[in-house]
Amino acid sequence: MAYCKNCGKEISDEAVVCPHCGVQVKQLATTTTSGGADDTGGFGWGLLGFCIPIVGLILYLVWMNSKPLNAKAAGTGALIGFVLGVISGIISATLGA
Repeated sequence: MAYCKNCGKEISDEAVVCPHCGVQVKQLATTTTSGGADDTGGFGWGLLGFCIPIVGLILYLVWMNSKPLNAKAAGTGALIGFVLGVISGIISATLGA
C-alpha cells in the first residue's frame, strides 16, 4: 500500500487519485480505445457540451471513469452552456415583460 502525499492516508498502489482528498497521486496514462481516439480532454468535447448541454452531461456520466479528461471537458462545457442558457432566459423574460 502507498500513502497520499497530500493527506497522508493509505491508498491503493494502483490509485491515480486519492479517494480521500481527491488529489492526483499518479500521472494519468493516455487511454486509447479500439477506435483509436484517446483521452485528451479536447476542446471539441467542451464545445459539444456547451452547444448541447444534455449531450455533455451524458458524455460526462458515461466517460467519468474510462476517459476522465474527455469527461471533464464535456461536463465543463455542459455546465457553462446550461448556466449561460439560464441567464439568457432570465434576461429575455425580464426584457420581454
